[in-house]
Amino acid sequence: MTNLGYTKNLFILPFDHRSSFVKDMLGIDAQKLTPQEIQLVVSAKETIYGAFKKAAEEYMPKGEAAILVDEQFGDKILLDAKKQGFIVLLTIEKSGQKEFTFEYGNEFANHIEKYKPTFAKALISYNPEDEKESKVAQQRNIKILSDYCHSNGYKFLLEVLIPPTDFQLQKAHENKKLYDLEIRPKLTVETIEELQNAGVEPDVWKLEGMDSAKDYEMVVAQAQRNGRNNVNIVVLGRAQSKADVEKWISIGAGVKGIIGFAVGRTVFLQPLLDLKNAKILKEEAINQIANNFKYFYDVFMKGKIKI
Repeated sequence: MTNLGYTKNLFILPFDHRSSFVKDMLGIDAQKLTPQEIQLVVSAKETIYGAFKKAAEEYMPKGEAAILVDEQFGDKILLDAKKQGFIVLLTIEKSGQKEFTFEYGNEFANHIEKYKPTFAKALISYNPEDEKESKVAQQRNIKILSDYCHSNGYKFLLEVLIPPTDFQLQKAHENKKLYDLEIRPKLTVETIEELQNAGVEPDVWKLEGMDSAKDYEMVVAQAQRNGRNNVNIVVLGRAQSKADVEKWISIGAGVKGIIGFAVGRTVFLQPLLDLKNAKILKEEAINQIANNFKYFYDVFMKGKIKI
């Protein structure tokens, strides 16, 4: 595990959403897009990228700001970002699937080689109390990607969402926030352990926010167990309110092992909707998105002072 891990700060603007992005922006099924609608989505993502460049070039240290985008709508963005020397994360999973599926099947490696990103990224929905067959299938496929990255000089970032089972939600009295507070942190530790035991080795885990430093410390300890000392964590935004995301980032920044965040829709969605509805011009949308990204960067850096 000598080369496993990533220790620099990592501030990610993720806009690799596909099905949800199309639904949020256009209110339609992503599988039924006309050429004109595809161009609208591409244009919206290019607006986000313009905002990222503004924030990254004017405000953040070189080598700490990163984009996470998909090939389907972000081909030109990926190529330009690589050329510009930004940290690039390429999403590998097929959008909108209950279980992890490779976007391009067995050809996934060719697409990684096309862009040569810093990180290959995968998203899984995984709960330790899921059906064993489902868990094993996901473990097997994610391990293929994990092994490929480590054998070919790419870093691997794994995003894990842990939705509650019906029984877990009942234990939380049907209260999702109570589930997040009292049940999900321990499930996160169990999830990391199960995936590690299955040979899945992310350099960075992208995880849902916690409400206490103690919970973050517990999760970091699991991520770094048995010599994985340089494996670290970024906090995802989960499209939640600015206040919730700020709290998660601020608490996490004060914990060693939390190296940044990945916040997307909380940063870009409202400005894009205002632009689409002609409430603001493109330049203002870019400024607003850039300022939102900068805001969470400032939150993290202020929280980091506590370490």
